[in-house]
Amino acid sequence: MSRVGKYPVVIPSGVTVTAAGKSLTVKGKLGELKINTTDDVETSVTDGKVWVKAKSETKRARAQWGTTRATINNMIKGVSQGYKKTLDITGVGFKAAAQGRKLNLNLGFSHDVIYDVPAGIEVKTPTPVQIEVSGTDRQKVGQVAAEIR
Repeated sequence: MSRVGKYPVVIPSGVTVTAAGKSLTVKGKLGELKINTTDDVETSVTDGKVWVKAKSETKRARAQWGTTRATINNMIKGVSQGYKKTLDITGVGFKAAAQGRKLNLNLGFSHDVIYDVPAGIEVKTPTPVQIEVSGTDRQKVGQVAAEIR
């Protein structure tokens, strides 16, 4: 039995969740996220809570049960609060500068490294040696931070 999946996800005020078949949409003040659930789980929205249930007792269904619940929880947190990762650059003369949808990194190479920021992600450089990656999708924020690193 999933220890994570058995608890409902509480929907905070200002966030709307709609479930239509295998598709689940979460809308909030910071944006909108969608997920397509697997055939192994079933989602329902009742009384301001999202419930996820496994359709069978197979190992895959139980694994998807907890994973789907955690993903929905992350989506709700993302559209209401957002996610942010802060990266610090250490090294003499190393610096970064955000220029629109591009991040210009001066890392001691003979040329500057230019990173194109994907859609849905915002990159700021409050200081030349600090990079802030933020967005609503937890996986995307972590992936972009890892690529920059």
